[in-house]
This record gives sequence, C-alpha cells and structure tokens, in this order.
Amino acid sequence: MSSATVEPPAPRVRARALDLPLGRYRPGRFNAITDVDGVLVGHTTLIAGDGPLRPGKGPVRTGVTAIVPSGGNIFMERLHGGGFVLNGAGEVSGMTQVMEWGLLETPILLTNTMSVGVVSDAMARLMVEQHPGIGDEHDVIIPVVGECDDSWLNDITGRHVREEHVRSAVASATDGPVAEGSVGGGTGMVTCDFKAGIGTSSRKLPESHGGCTLGVLVMSNFGKMHNLRVGGLPLGEVLEEHYREVPRRTASYGSIIAVVATDAPLLPNQINRLCRRVALGIGRVGSYAAHGSGEIVVGFSTSNIIPRRTRKMVAKVKFLLDQRLDPLYEAVMEATEEAILNSMCMAGPMTGINGNHCPALPLDEVRRFAEAVRPALRHRKRTPSPPEPPGDQDREGKVTVADAIPTSVRSAEGIPFPTRPPGESET
Repeated sequence: MSSATVEPPAPRVRARALDLPLGRYRPGRFNAITDVDGVLVGHTTLIAGDGPLRPGKGPVRTGVTAIVPSGGNIFMERLHGGGFVLNGAGEVSGMTQVMEWGLLETPILLTNTMSVGVVSDAMARLMVEQHPGIGDEHDVIIPVVGECDDSWLNDITGRHVREEHVRSAVASATDGPVAEGSVGGGTGMVTCDFKAGIGTSSRKLPESHGGCTLGVLVMSNFGKMHNLRVGGLPLGEVLEEHYREVPRRTASYGSIIAVVATDAPLLPNQINRLCRRVALGIGRVGSYAAHGSGEIVVGFSTSNIIPRRTRKMVAKVKFLLDQRLDPLYEAVMEATEEAILNSMCMAGPMTGINGNHCPALPLDEVRRFAEAVRPALRHRKRTPSPPEPPGDQDREGKVTVADAIPTSVRSAEGIPFPTRPPGESET
C-alpha cells in the first residue's frame, strides 16, 4: 500500500510577483532600501525552543535588524534626518535628538520592545570602539533604536538579544537584496493576524520627476485580519471567515516602525513631511493607528553630508524645492504599502510560545483576488504625460533633481506660478 505524497508548501514570493496593483512608479534594481546608494542592511535572527513559555528560557522568536547609512561611516559623515509619530504607543530611542538637530549620526536598529536598552548599549559600545573620541573630543551619542512587541510568539521578558547579536547584525550589513519576513527584528512580528516581519521596497523616479531613488524598510506588527487590504482589495474581510476559529493575539495591538531613505536632497523639515506620507501607505494596508499601536517613522537623505570635523563656519547644501516634493510623496506611499506586503508575503507560518501559531498570508488567495481585478486594470486608459520642457540650469552647472520645472501649483501664500505677468521677461 503506497503512502500519500505530501506536497511541500508553495515557495514564498514578494508582493510584486503576485501582479498586484502597487502604484505607478517603478522600483529600483533590488526593490529595497539598499537601492539608495550607501545604505546597508543586516540581520541577526534568533529562533530556539518550542512549547510552554519559560521566562528567560524561551521559546525564542526575535532578533535585530541594522540599517547602516553612509556605507558604515555615519558618525563622521552625518546626514540630514527627520521623522514622524502617527501614534506614539511605541518607542524609537534617539529620535528626539534626530528631530531637534535634523541630523542622523548612528545606524538605525530594530528589535523587540524589551531589548531596546541592550541594543542601544551595544551600539554605543561598538561606536565608542570605532570612534574613541566620543564623549571627549566629540559629543556623546544616542543610538537610534526602534521596537515592536513580539510577545505573542517570543519570550520577550527573557531579553534574549545580546550585544554579540547587535554586533553581528551591523557587521553583516550589506547592499543588494534584503532578506524579508521572519528575519532580524521582524522574526516574531505579526500583521493583521498573519505572520509578517521585515519588508522593504523602493521607487526610482523618472528623470522628468527628478530621477531620485527612495527606499522604505518596515518592521511590521500591526492590525487585525478584517482590516487587511491587499492592493486595495478588502481581502481581510474574506479571509476572516476562513480563519474565524484560529486563535490569535488579543492582548496586544502591535506596532510598525518604518525607515525611509532617499538620495533626493532634502532638508530636515522636508524629511519630516516625507515621513508623514508613510502613514498613508500604512493606512492603505489596513491600519487605523489603534490606541495601543505605535506607528513611528524615521527618515534620512544621503544627498548632503554634514561633516563632523570642519574649520568652516558655514556648510553649503542643495535642497529640492518644495514644489517638487509631490512625486516623492506618492512614491513613499507606494513603497511603504509594498514593503508591508513584502513582509507578509515572504514570511512563512510560525509557532511560538505556548503553542501560539501564526499562519502565513495565503498567497493563493491573494493571487485569486489579483486575477479577478486585473482585467479592469488592463482596460484602464492612461493619459500620456506631455513632453517636459528643458530643465532649469543652476549657476554651478546642471542639477539633476531640477530637470523638471514646477507644475502650475500654488505656493503656501496662494500665489500661482509663474509670478511674473505674461510676456514679461526675467532679468
């Protein structure tokens, strides 16, 4: 008598492979935050043990993710930074200083709620080793560390993340493709009652919109199943019926930490504005920023380097005109939505403490929904963009991000462009 053949589970794929409607801008080469030149990402993943929760012993489902700008030399080559808090039931240590100074001077690390202290301490030790002048020749530092609650699957009070895990995540940080799903800080994370974790995506704007690259990385851990929307489709309402009897977390709301990187030349206040638009991408997937959820965003631009050592009294920077930010706003919303979906699409099912089980997002159902809506998308007519006039010329040479002239929008004072009367030439 022959035994039945058990087929292996279908491989996990990224959201784009499901042919979902994910916006109009194209992703970068790796469709990851590492498409922004100089941005590196590394993970340390901790998975050990099964069965009942034994605080301090396990089971362990957690880790650390490191986002390292400036090719690892962020302390000496500081960048303009900013952020936004949609709902503050969470923490990103060091963000207060980033917002005050408009500068980022440490890597950004992501982990579980109870490990923020040890991760911050480990990062401080590592940076002091690399830069012995900290606290003497240089200012003290406050590492930027974001957190989410992974206690549904992980022995969170056991604080299993150690200094060596932080060092490993930073040392392993590279450019290129980024591991997603149940890796690094996202190992024990859940989104809309499905397994999630780390996800990333990027957008490359066309030259007519500046030619800039923008990337988003999320540690996603929010929401309830019935709120889930995938490619604008109310998939969660359908799946709710199928998973009605499946136990799920009820005592914690979860959170999401998002990191935005771009090579567009932005000032700190413009980075703050860009980070606010991340909230729109989070909302597209189904978040309403619940009372107990923390939606916190940190962002930075790699365009202008603010040196730590200089004899000069002033620094010269270039920045994008506010009237040209709209394409970045749209791109960051698209990239955020796709990054969250990637965190879910790439995460397999996981069982953690006390047998708590988190199912994986059923990709077959996602495909079926996408196929149902695809004919309507194919027949939608797109209006071709008019040809762009010649770009502006800077006195120091051509500026790539200024290739496109401002659209006919109004400024904050309500004055339309152009401001000169018709027919009057510029002097």
